[in-house]
Formats: sequence, structure tokens, C-alpha cells
Amino acid sequence: MDLELYQMDVRTTFLSGELNEKIYIDQPLGFEIKGQERKVCKLKRSIYSLQQACRQCNVKFHQTILKNGFTMMKEDHCVYLKLSNNNFIIVSLYVDDILIAGNSKEMIDTTKRWLSSNFEMKDMGGANYVLGVKIIRDRAKKLLGLTQETYIKKTLECYHMQDSKPMNTNVDKSLSLSLNICPKTLEEK
Repeated sequence: MDLELYQMDVRTTFLSGELNEKIYIDQPLGFEIKGQERKVCKLKRSIYSLQQACRQCNVKFHQTILKNGFTMMKEDHCVYLKLSNNNFIIVSLYVDDILIAGNSKEMIDTTKRWLSSNFEMKDMGGANYVLGVKIIRDRAKKLLGLTQETYIKKTLECYHMQDSKPMNTNVDKSLSLSLNICPKTLEEK
């Protein structure tokens, strides 16, 4: 479909969530009040490393995006869809990374401006890397490819295995997997 594909990043993801319960923390180091060192601070908003932070941020994003006419996909609760005439836009959220796909550049630009007005966002432009996956695009041929080559190389380097040699797996190459060969009885399973 040769969709437009963009990426955005939420800058202060975990600082945007509202708290539903009372949470107290020790006074931050270096900010203790002389003579009141045993007092604690009551949080008004979520902070990094707080167990509730990710959930509260997601709830805020969810409520906000639904107000703008998006519908959450039942199959994946972090993917949202908005339809307008013959145009559509898909917004996918993963913690603080947002991938935006659509068939209307104008609709995408409007959504990016709207997101930036509701959250502190960084527009990353056209999507090249998302969650360690490189996006390869050839618009002339209408091809879209995904590769994890860079991620795999970094992982191999991390474990000092970058000089390892590839080898075949012990699976019969002529084997054709299908539902027919799946175990059916409890004994086979």
C-alpha cells in the first residue's frame, strides 16, 4: 500500500502519569531539610523506577488518544486506528516509542502535531529503526523489508561471539511442517 511511516519518541514517558494512590518516598539525597531528615515526600505524579509508572503512562496515553477519535485494536492493545473518509492512520505504542503508519501525509502530520501538543514528543522523522529492527524501504519497487542484522551483530559482540561461524541446524531441510503432523492425542502430546 506504500504507506507513509514515521517514528516519534515520548521524551518524559514515565513523568506524565497521574497517580491513583498515595505514594511516599524518602527525601532525595542532597535535598534533605536540616532537622527534618525523617520526613518523607508525597508524590503527585509518577517518577522513573516507580512500579506504577509504566501503567499510569499507558493509561494516560490510552485515554488521550481515544478522545482524538482513535480506536484501540482488540488484537493488540498498544495499536490504535483512526479512519477518516478514505484515509486511515495506525499508531503503535511501545513504552515510549511510537510508530505511525498511514495513507495520508496530511493526516499523519496533523496527528504528530496533536501528539506533540499532548505529550512532550520528539519527532524522529521517517522510521528507520524501531525496537532494534531496521526498516529497509524501496518506494520505487513498493518494497518494505525488516532486518535485525544490527541487533544480532551487537548481541554477538556483547557475548564475544562476533567471530563465530554460521552452520546448518540439525533439521531435515526436506521436512514440510503442517497441521497434519501435529500431535493430536494426549499421548502424542
